[in-house]
Amino acid sequence: MNVLIKPIITEKMTADSELYNRYGFEVDPRANKIQIKDAVEATYGVSVKKVRTMNYGPTRKSRYTKTGVQHGKTNAIKKAIVDVAEGDSIDFYSNL
Repeated sequence: MNVLIKPIITEKMTADSELYNRYGFEVDPRANKIQIKDAVEATYGVSVKKVRTMNYGPTRKSRYTKTGVQHGKTNAIKKAIVDVAEGDSIDFYSNL
C-alpha cells in the first residue's frame, strides 16, 4: 500500500510550513498515523513529532439533463498534517 499520495501545496500550507514547520499530505484513507509517520520519515529523511489526520467524505452532486437527473459523487480523501522536528525541513520542489 502506497501511503503518501501527494503533498498539499496551497498558500495556507506554505505559510504553516514556514511558520510552524508543518506539512500537509493527501494519504491513503486506510493508513493510520504510525504508517503515515514511517512513510514521511522514509521518503523525506526527517523526524516527525506529531501527525494529525482528517477524513473528508465524498461530495455529492446532481445535475438536470435532458435524459433526466444525473447523480454523482467525488472520491473520499484523507489528509494528514505532519509536524516536523526543529531544524528539519521538506523541500517539495527539489525533484522537479
